Amino acid sequence: MAEGVDKDSKTEEATEKKIRDTVEKGQLPHSRETGILASFVAILLFIVFFAGNSIMELGTFLSIFLEKPDAWPMDTANDVVALSRVVTMEIGKAVASLLVLLVVAGVGASAFQNLPQFVGERIRPQASRISLAKGWKRLFGAQGFVEFLKSLGKLGFSLVVLSFVLSDSLRQFLAGMLTQTPDYVLVVRGMTIDILISIVVVMGLIAAVDLVWSRFHWRQDLKMTKQEVKDELKQSEGDPIVKSRLRSLARDRARRRMMTAVPRATLVIANPTHYAIALRYVREEDSAPVVLAKGQDLVALKIREIAEANNIAVFEDVALARSMYKQVSVDSVIPQQFYQAVAELIRVVYASKAKRKVQ
Repeated sequence: MAEGVDKDSKTEEATEKKIRDTVEKGQLPHSRETGILASFVAILLFIVFFAGNSIMELGTFLSIFLEKPDAWPMDTANDVVALSRVVTMEIGKAVASLLVLLVVAGVGASAFQNLPQFVGERIRPQASRISLAKGWKRLFGAQGFVEFLKSLGKLGFSLVVLSFVLSDSLRQFLAGMLTQTPDYVLVVRGMTIDILISIVVVMGLIAAVDLVWSRFHWRQDLKMTKQEVKDELKQSEGDPIVKSRLRSLARDRARRRMMTAVPRATLVIANPTHYAIALRYVREEDSAPVVLAKGQDLVALKIREIAEANNIAVFEDVALARSMYKQVSVDSVIPQQFYQAVAELIRVVYASKAKRKVQ
């Protein structure tokens, strides 16, 4: 019951992260029927394009081998080994192209469904793979029952189609037994081609349905509960408490950095306690005044305190301080609209410094 409730609660489509993680683990949709179809297509191609000459040559060799056994001495162990080698070579030549086609078909069927990729997770030892309970569940669970019904349906469908095909070919098969061996081989080859074509057609339909079903079932298995989606979103964006703490630490670091820069300021504009902006201007270095620090309330008071401790001029201008605080950024030059007002204050600073030098 718990499994049914849990499965029913998975109402949300899988997120891109869930799909990506599943693909990286090698858990991809796979249709076994597509591989079987590819194998039958490979066999059909072999029979149509390659088997004619190969089978005729093999048939001629076997007929000579069976009709004239005296031509093959078997007096010693070396004779037996030599004969086995000859027979193996002849059979190998006949089926070599078939083996190559089967390998190509298997790889092609897998690549058609999913692009090849190396997945270390698939070769990592896992206890679940040798667990009797897990194996029993795979064989006799819901998925195993579905696979059994699919196999039963394939068998029934294939038998019906093959019965129609074989009913027309049976007479040819019986009549061919009265012909010479080479001609009979061609009759059997033609019947085999007809049967394989029927199997390929049937398997093509089954594979198409299974391919769609495997992807649909894979998507259904990947569905998530609302809580899983929330947890993944929280994980990807970060815990709000941790993010808040990180922001607080970043503000503290920025504040300390600003405070260490205040002693280098040329002047401070204040309002008088709510806002404070520390500016630096050196004719030889800066094209316009640069904001070293800005703060509000307690930070503003701290800026003023550091400025006064370092004999930096502090100008109280409520409107200018309030306006500049909203529009300036730390480590940036002031906007152009403040040039004139700030220039007048800088002239006062330079005039004051010049007067002190004269005295």
